[in-house]
Parts: sequence; C-alpha cells; structure tokens
Amino acid sequence: MTNFCPSLWPEEPTPEQLKDCGECGLIQHGSRMVWGEGNPKAPIMVILDNPGAREDREGAPFVCGTRQALQEAVHQVGLNKDDLYITYILKRKPVRAYDKERTREICMGHLKEQLQVKHPAFIVCLGNVAVQSFFQDPEVDVKSLRGKMHQVQGFQTAVGYHPLAVRRRPNLWTMFIGDWTFIADQYRRIEL
Repeated sequence: MTNFCPSLWPEEPTPEQLKDCGECGLIQHGSRMVWGEGNPKAPIMVILDNPGAREDREGAPFVCGTRQALQEAVHQVGLNKDDLYITYILKRKPVRAYDKERTREICMGHLKEQLQVKHPAFIVCLGNVAVQSFFQDPEVDVKSLRGKMHQVQGFQTAVGYHPLAVRRRPNLWTMFIGDWTFIADQYRRIEL
C-alpha cells in the first residue's frame, strides 16, 4: 500500500443564492457555509453532521482530525477522493449553543436539494446526528444500523461511526474500517 498523506479535498462552491442564507440562524455564529467537498459527481455521498473547520484561526487551510481519520479509512479500503462527495446536515459549523432540532430540520432542505441534483449511487451517513437527521428518526443509531444497506428517502444508505468519535475512542478504529470495507464492497458491486 502506498504512503498515506491527508489533504484538503477541493471544496464545491456554495450556490451563490445560498451563501448568505440565514434561515437557520447559524450565519450569526460567524462561520462560513461549506456546501461540500471531494468529487461533486462521485457515486458515494457521505453525510456528516457539519463541516467542522477547514481553516485555522488565522484563516490558513488545514486538514482537521475528522478529515484525517475519514481519508485514512477511505485510503485503507482502496477508495479515494474521486469516489466520494462529502456534505453535511448543517452547512455551517456551529460555534455556540443553538436550537439543534429546528436548525437540522431547516438545513435538511439544502441536503434534499443536493440529492435531487446529484443522484448518488448510494449514501453513507457517519455519526448519530447524520443518521437520525437523514433517516428522520431520532431513535435510530449507528450501532444498531451499521453493516447493512437501508432504503432511505429513495437511496441505498449505509451508516458508520463518525470519524471524530473514532479519533476520540481509538478502540472504534477496527469497526470504522469494517464500516468502510462494507461501503467499498457495496461500491464495487455497482461499478460498471
């Protein structure tokens, strides 16, 4: 296997008419909108809770721990940035308290727009926030849904642990790689 070095994947520009969207209130947090990153035409759409940080406090680009863990797992199972498009339930990183349920409900509208345009072959939800929001069920969780495909909102959907959870709890790494092995196997079945 080649040496792995995480990198900042290309960011898809936010649609011009949505850059100043303030409906959910997160614009007041001062974080910028991140529409998605990776390959916008990728067959696999990965959904995370929010974009986290792509820049440090001085504005210099950097690869955060979430992206490092995700990219390392993807690399280990033989996938790459051309196979994936990463997007989020919330398009802005929250930096203080907010009405989580209301905000996620509002922001799901943006994700639904992306799905209508992109039509991914399948979706991967990482972490309970992404799973509960996309499945539209606050009672579901990653632990009980991982390891199989689910039909959700008209899409074949897999679930896995959140990369940040894996960084905080290294004992989850083996299961995280198992999640991505399953995802890679599903992808290879649909490749032409």
